[in-house]
Amino acid sequence: MSFWNRRKRLDTVTSAVSHNALKPTLSWPHLVGLGVGGIVGTGIYTLTGVGAGLAGPAVILSFVIAGLVCACAALAYAEMATMMPIAGSAYTYSYVVLGELLAWIVGWTLILEYTVVCSAVAVGWSGYATGVIKSAGWNVPDMLLAGPHAGGLINLPAIVISLAVAGLLTLGTRESATVNLVLVFIKLLALAAFIALALPVFNAGHFEPFAPFGYGSTPDAEGVKRGVAAAAAIIFFAFYGFDAVSTAAEETRNPGRDLKIGIVGSMLICTFIYMAVAAAALGGSPYQSLADSPEPLALVMRNLNHPLAATLIAGAAVVALPTVIMAFMYGQSRIFFVMARDGLLPQRLSAINQRTGTPALMTMITGIIVAIIGGLLPLNEIAALANAGTLCAFIAVAVCMLVLRVRAPDHPRVFKAPLPWLIGSVAIVGCIYLFVSLPLATTVRFFIWNLIGLVVYFLYARHRSALGTAAERA
Repeated sequence: MSFWNRRKRLDTVTSAVSHNALKPTLSWPHLVGLGVGGIVGTGIYTLTGVGAGLAGPAVILSFVIAGLVCACAALAYAEMATMMPIAGSAYTYSYVVLGELLAWIVGWTLILEYTVVCSAVAVGWSGYATGVIKSAGWNVPDMLLAGPHAGGLINLPAIVISLAVAGLLTLGTRESATVNLVLVFIKLLALAAFIALALPVFNAGHFEPFAPFGYGSTPDAEGVKRGVAAAAAIIFFAFYGFDAVSTAAEETRNPGRDLKIGIVGSMLICTFIYMAVAAAALGGSPYQSLADSPEPLALVMRNLNHPLAATLIAGAAVVALPTVIMAFMYGQSRIFFVMARDGLLPQRLSAINQRTGTPALMTMITGIIVAIIGGLLPLNEIAALANAGTLCAFIAVAVCMLVLRVRAPDHPRVFKAPLPWLIGSVAIVGCIYLFVSLPLATTVRFFIWNLIGLVVYFLYARHRSALGTAAERA
């Protein structure tokens, strides 16, 4: 069978896993917690400031644009995940619908997405952790609290948290998901306190001028793209996380019910939270001050003479931001795991720990890679690169949904996305628009990454594909 024609069969994709199957232990509260834990994190705790620097107060519109595109993508994910309740997310859907080569590109892109998301959040967490360390008066050298880009030697806090989360994930899926639920509650409690303290002193004057950099994506004198669309392309990072829920499909007890609740439910909850927090932050401090801060929410509290609240919010971020790392490191290890199980990566990487039921080896490898990136690179560059990978995956899922609506219209669908052609088109066009709004350097790096991926595929993966090998034996 030519690699151009290799596709998994839709009617057998769920039952075709004959080895190294993951253990189903999760229910819908765990999935909602995983989604909220992945979505509410660095995007709102730290990228609020980055977005404000690119769009001014109009960053609120950037949140709306990014949220709308993600909502459409979430509906497509919910339909596909309930049709194929198996690990692999967009990679698996693409393998069934679009074929092995495109599935490889999507999987290779997802590896980029999840790995750099974890690293970006680790860097964001480090910003809050450094604030706590200095407030406590601990004598930690500055050179160990920032990477080379910020004049330091290495970002040690980012490395420590990356390895700690990887260690927790190896203990067991249900155990780490339960810890995640507790930390998500702490995180939401801190954001509720922030809103309650900031809204009473809301200053409408901070919203003048509303869109100082315009509504598009226009390079300034230094070549930095600014405007509402440019900010949306960056803070898009703040909304995704629901896709990590789809990677848990194989470990879900009742996927037909629980996956749609986890994906759509977490997206609705987080959209409301983001709108409220962004409005409160911009009403509490001028956008210029937020743009320069690695911990903008804590800064707002200090500006409003709430030093204790600032410390508690920073502390909550230190405690709870690891839920984002956990969600995406979980997703990345499962994508890597499924690609290895399919033979496109070394199959020994798909080994399952018999005691915990988790791909422990792959999880620790993921943790080490994340730690290295987080220890050396800056937040904004990492986040932008992660967005490129995610936008590609979202486009693939929306395309898969629409193709199956034509190719297999009568196939059972536990969840059907409403107005599929409108939803799918908005997701595809919106993602393409946000992709071209990304910094040029980011898109160049993205295509270089995928060029490397194609070389790996043609030199290694296509010759060892389990699907291709089975076809040759037949």
